[in-house]
Amino acid sequence: MTILVKRIYEPAAKSDGFRVLVDRLWPRGIAKESTKLDLWLPDLGPSTELRRWFNHDPARWDEFRRRYQAELLEKTVLLATITEQAKTGPVTLVYSAKDEQYNQAVALQDFLLRRNEGLRRKHRHAAEVMQDLRKRSATLSGKKIVAAVRRDRER
Repeated sequence: MTILVKRIYEPAAKSDGFRVLVDRLWPRGIAKESTKLDLWLPDLGPSTELRRWFNHDPARWDEFRRRYQAELLEKTVLLATITEQAKTGPVTLVYSAKDEQYNQAVALQDFLLRRNEGLRRKHRHAAEVMQDLRKRSATLSGKKIVAAVRRDRER
């Protein structure tokens, strides 16, 4: 899964793939007609309260990320829009902040990539458990299989 970040003021490139504006507010000085965006998801941006509190202060970055990620957990449908698109090609999270290191697009990119890796690990573990159960099922009775599944869930 390839998820990139880019300022809206930089020229669009073919390598950007699917471009999604993730700012809650429309960027200043940018005409909607002239943008090369595939989608604008204003509700995926941090809440107005959080955005104002953070004010792009690097000293507040870690706490901003924690609070923003808590907000993102409530937005599964919007997140799925991005992750589903990322399965077919690159997705670029477009933002307008001047700070290229401390902004919501960077925090969102990190969240999506970590979330994807966590899901891949869970799927890998589940597949390993099922493979192990298939191997053992020939020798185990039904009650023992249930007990083995319960033990694996507790790990």
